[in-house]
Amino acid sequence: MAHFNIAVLAGDGIGPEVTNEGIKVLKVVGDSFGHYFRLEQGLIGGAAIDETGEALTRGCLRVCKQCDAVVLGAVGGPKWDDPQARVRPEDGLLALRKGLGLFANLRPVKVFPVLVDSTNLKPEVIRGVDLVFVRELTGGLYFGKPKRRYRTSRGRRAVDSMVYAEQEIQRIVRVGFELARSRKRRLISVDKANVLESSRLWRTVAEEVAEDYPDVGLEHMLVDACAMRLIQNPGYLDVLVTENTFGDILTDEASMLAGSMGMLPSASLAGVPQEGARTFGMYEPIHGSAPRRAGQDMANPCALILSVAMMLRYSCALPREAAAIEQAVNRVLEQGHRTYDIMAEGQQKVGTREMGDRIAREVGIVSQTV
Repeated sequence: MAHFNIAVLAGDGIGPEVTNEGIKVLKVVGDSFGHYFRLEQGLIGGAAIDETGEALTRGCLRVCKQCDAVVLGAVGGPKWDDPQARVRPEDGLLALRKGLGLFANLRPVKVFPVLVDSTNLKPEVIRGVDLVFVRELTGGLYFGKPKRRYRTSRGRRAVDSMVYAEQEIQRIVRVGFELARSRKRRLISVDKANVLESSRLWRTVAEEVAEDYPDVGLEHMLVDACAMRLIQNPGYLDVLVTENTFGDILTDEASMLAGSMGMLPSASLAGVPQEGARTFGMYEPIHGSAPRRAGQDMANPCALILSVAMMLRYSCALPREAAAIEQAVNRVLEQGHRTYDIMAEGQQKVGTREMGDRIAREVGIVSQTV
């Protein structure tokens, strides 16, 4: 029996609801495969501000560091949206990423065959789409200095800085190459090298790292061209590596290929993942806290549940268990069960808890065959 310590930060809005379903599925995995997952509950975001005045306490960060992985729901909401506020829920998320050294954000976009008719795009465009974004997570515009607002004699001004050191670029590009090696051996590096100096350095460093991966083809693509390609011909794309801000925007766009943000998981890693090795990471859906849906048993828990599958694969080195969850999600969708965000004519609408129950039940069945 393998033992793992998992920090659980449910957060705000629909965060606690979808997290509950992910933990429900995780417990079935433990029972079915003979593993023990010890859960450490913590506060982050608005919930932490209400309780402690901070978006992330040092104590919570310390607990997370002592665990094998972190599962996070979502942060934020109108209650804490005052732009003049001293502390905001998102501060906790940024501090967690920085404090845990989570520099590599993996966001897979896989279109389940039964959902090809659940988007605004033509089925023939999105059928078979299976790509992964590797987003740099602790640098760029979100962390660069100077970052401030100030007044001049001509009025108010603000500045944000996109700053990257070559070491930051090297390690994230290396994650992209390693992942590409396990897939189609093609890596697209996304930048804005025709305008930004930081992107020119990014492109140069990517070429240098590519020398260590002669078996992987490297292609450069401008971020605006990539945004267009995601809609025009997403099947062309496989593994993409990009800086923080570009990755944030592009992955939200890419979520529409899968039918809903409620279908897309993510992993934020503190190291370069290696097959069979355990890498510390944080796992969360890419969607936000959706406060208008909170408490209504409506939210789609699939993204959080699939994030748990990524945790099993990368931080627990349990690929069979991860595959069992992914197969269970697919089976439930094939049976015609849908939350509101992926609902289609002729399907059965279910709530958050029922979707979680059905996936958990299928995990128990699938575990006997994987």
